Amino acid sequence: MVTSRLEREYPFTGRTIDLDGLAYHYLDEGSGLPLVMLHGNPSWSFYYRNLVTALAGRYRCIVPDHIGCGLSDKPSDDRYDYTLPRRVDDLEQLLDRLGITERITLVLHDWGGMIGMTFASRHPERIERLVILNTAAFPLPKTKPFPLGLRICRDTKLGALLVRGFNAFSVAASYVGCKRHPMTPELRALYQLPYDSWQNRIATLRFVQDIPLAPGDRNFDLISSVAAGLDRFCSLPMLICWGELDFVFDRHFLAEWERRFPEAEIHRFADCGHYILEDAKEEVVPLIDRFLERTEPS
Repeated sequence: MVTSRLEREYPFTGRTIDLDGLAYHYLDEGSGLPLVMLHGNPSWSFYYRNLVTALAGRYRCIVPDHIGCGLSDKPSDDRYDYTLPRRVDDLEQLLDRLGITERITLVLHDWGGMIGMTFASRHPERIERLVILNTAAFPLPKTKPFPLGLRICRDTKLGALLVRGFNAFSVAASYVGCKRHPMTPELRALYQLPYDSWQNRIATLRFVQDIPLAPGDRNFDLISSVAAGLDRFCSLPMLICWGELDFVFDRHFLAEWERRFPEAEIHRFADCGHYILEDAKEEVVPLIDRFLERTEPS
């Protein structure tokens, strides 16, 4: 039943490239200027299905599943380095192999923001527009307390057991991630589908463990460097759609985007949560469509 529902909700022909013996799954739908859509944790390319359906008639939609996520391979630590730099290397290899080296629009959610903007900081000349959806490209704002639930998952053996043994992170996100339109049991099952065993939940835990909070943490310097260079993108068209009831990426993160990008087009959804493309898809998908049409390069 879950499989048949997935085929209806996600009617795409997936592709893979080989990354050092690992299958890196992605969608490549449509033609035209490239839209590169990057998911976060504990999501997968399924999150962008409605946006791909709406836009593939005019754009080339590239949507990878990060290694350990979605329909990509889920290797153990001895075969893959589950850290931000490797994620960016993967994306870089994918886009280079596909010949996508210019005029890129990035669509970013959750961890996709750090992965995408780190890639952008390597190749600023390739980026043409930005669509920001409840994400970050800078360290935790000073005004934002780090949520206790994330702290437990990041720093304790109990958290590791809950995430990998009981799929607590993915299950919890599927319940609290939508506020206006809570996910149905069937939709929650599809979000959780790739994370059905201890081994297959490795990336869910490693993403949380890779969150840098302070100097000395792994990748804190990298994230700080990316943040320091964000001003180079201020002249690009940017759309921000934000669910204000996100328990992590809340008003503190939105305020930081506003401070850094005062010219951005911003749409706030006071009654929506983290999965804004689920919670407000009837509004957000057309907003993105119109933004892209309005900012189409001549």
